[in-house]
Amino acid sequence: MRALTWQGKHDVRVETMPDPEIVNPRDAIIKVTSTAICGSDLHLYDGVIPGVLAGDILGHEFMGEVVETGPKSTLKKGQRVVVPFTISCGKCFFCEQSLYSACDNSNPADKQDISEKLYGHAMSALFGYSHLTGGYPGGQAEYVRVPFSDVGPIVIPDGMDDDEVLFLSDILPTGWMAAENCDIKPGDTVAVWGCGPVGLFAVQSAFVMGAGKVIAIDEYPGRLALARKMGAEVIDFKQTNVLEALMEMSGGMGPDAVIDAVGMEAHGMAPDTILDNIKQTVGVGADSAHALREAIMAVRKGGRLSIPGVYGGFLDKFPLGALMEKGLQVRTGQTHVQRYTKDLLRRIGEGELDTTFMISHRLPLEEAARGYESFRFNQNEWTKVVLKPGTETI
Repeated sequence: MRALTWQGKHDVRVETMPDPEIVNPRDAIIKVTSTAICGSDLHLYDGVIPGVLAGDILGHEFMGEVVETGPKSTLKKGQRVVVPFTISCGKCFFCEQSLYSACDNSNPADKQDISEKLYGHAMSALFGYSHLTGGYPGGQAEYVRVPFSDVGPIVIPDGMDDDEVLFLSDILPTGWMAAENCDIKPGDTVAVWGCGPVGLFAVQSAFVMGAGKVIAIDEYPGRLALARKMGAEVIDFKQTNVLEALMEMSGGMGPDAVIDAVGMEAHGMAPDTILDNIKQTVGVGADSAHALREAIMAVRKGGRLSIPGVYGGFLDKFPLGALMEKGLQVRTGQTHVQRYTKDLLRRIGEGELDTTFMISHRLPLEEAARGYESFRFNQNEWTKVVLKPGTETI
């Protein structure tokens, strides 16, 4: 099969790789019909996530057709399914509490040492991300093996296009959980740092949950325009003092809730950001936390902080004093995708959520390297890239 492989920083290539096979009774093999490049894939592309090896198959947002099943899979050949990016057994202590991204059994024993040393516990497994999270081959490929296929994939009804449902794999439930973690009350003011795909879905979700005002913060005019179309007020952080603007826009109190949808690669010209970026370049310290610092300083006293943005290591200059003195509530974590997919599928079908507005480019899988480069270095125009395996032209 053809698949996109990581070869090094800013070096990804489509190569011929072995076809996946059934390994365990609960496995299924999916023929991928659509897969997307995620903002967190760029953390791998930029070389700031440890545990990625040359030849690893990337991609954790994908869907397709079931072509083979193990004897204990509940899927049937021919079904169209969306596969959550989190790999979860469904039976451990955490899965039974719907904490699917904390699954105890999906990360193979021989891979757990990496995350235990970094985080104190073995992390759950993810598709196509890092050996830190299991080293499973990803879905930017023609075929993929899906472990625990009786737990993760959601069957898609006839009549729904791939574009409508593909983002159930990650960014829609991630944006939804980001807003849910804000405990939004009717009329609340919510500020969202980052108008990438997760941030935009967080904006949309916050409105659905009853927010009275959503303020979207970014630097790219194209992404800010998408947020504005959904009803958000916007701040261009390159043109405006964000903290001053948020105080003015929230009546002098600060937002009731804030969402950091940027994560470890917050770029900007503030002195702390410049220092963080230098440390990333030379390999000293993994994370740039300017957006997170700003969110903590901006939110009102007693407010709520939601962190869907990916962080991988340690932070400098973390405003712990502000966090404590202001009495903030903090919720974060990888998304418990399986908790949300049925409800979100219903909302898509009923027209409550739009999932197609952010797709800017569709490319054949063979052009994935161009898609990565463009998505990384031209984020104003390349808001979301969908790859189509087995397609020569689109």
